[in-house]
Amino acid sequence: MAYIKLNRKNLYHNLNQLSLKSGNKTKLAAVLKDNAYGHGIKEMAKMVSDYGLKEAVVINTNEALKIKEHFKNILILNDTPQKIDNFSYAITSINALKNVPKDAKIELKVDTGMHRNGIALDEVQEALNIIKQKELNLVGIFTHFKSADEFDSTLAWQIDNFKEVKKIAFNSGFKSIRFHSHNSAALLRSNNFSEDIARVGIAMYGFNELPNIYPKIELKPLLSLWAKKASTRVLKKGQKVGYGGDFIAPKDMIVSTYDIGYGDGLFRGDSKNPLITAEGLPIIGRVSMDFISLESSKDEVCIFNNAKKVAKHFNTISYEITTSLKANLKKEIL
Repeated sequence: MAYIKLNRKNLYHNLNQLSLKSGNKTKLAAVLKDNAYGHGIKEMAKMVSDYGLKEAVVINTNEALKIKEHFKNILILNDTPQKIDNFSYAITSINALKNVPKDAKIELKVDTGMHRNGIALDEVQEALNIIKQKELNLVGIFTHFKSADEFDSTLAWQIDNFKEVKKIAFNSGFKSIRFHSHNSAALLRSNNFSEDIARVGIAMYGFNELPNIYPKIELKPLLSLWAKKASTRVLKKGQKVGYGGDFIAPKDMIVSTYDIGYGDGLFRGDSKNPLITAEGLPIIGRVSMDFISLESSKDEVCIFNNAKKVAKHFNTISYEITTSLKANLKKEIL
């Protein structure tokens, strides 16, 4: 069966680099949402916890429960708040404050310019007043930067907006809560990080998405995708392979079928512009649900070891390549 290899050494290299930017590894919160960007939430939680990280970020309570034992606190971005000792819940609207249990830990998400979700800037005071009136357990305020990985002024004015939010909170008496705004790109750009935590996702997984104008910090991908041989045959010149017979053998050739397909999360793509594997082998014919064909007789092959290169081929982003991988793929930690 196809499987994933995770390189622990590369992960710890990336966390070392990010710790240098944050000032301390305890200021890093591992973003493990959506099955740790396809890397495997349980495997990643164990490794980052062993490294010394105490904070994590996930999408829902179900994900948080899978890794509860590893972290001091887990921020849940999109679920109904409830009282669980080391869980805090993002609140993204005034309306959401109406049904929050008193004893549930919450963190207010403020929209400083992304305009996707979050409390509007002119609603922050109202939200804080409701929290005080209802005696809710506010433990943090945060925001999200929409284009920290682009060379423009957006990050600067979002940071300025968040400074104003902090002032409002301080003036309202919320002086012992935590504040956080930096994602991977913002942290990599920062020269004087001073917030309570930085939420690191794509950089932790080995990808620096900043334009070349910024100082290059080397990060190393930790995920590689592998497939095992299912069968081998000699394809005669002129014979066709797979659905539709898109590939016609230009010569006699040894072709093997490998146990990976779009059912496992590998992009189907266009057989006329095939993905070339990490070993330099173009996929022959169409990608099937469970299989691909390659001109090879090896027992196993590496499909890719750098999602960014695959993303470029499919005109997408590395996030989509890895999060598309199915959770049932076996993980092997190197």
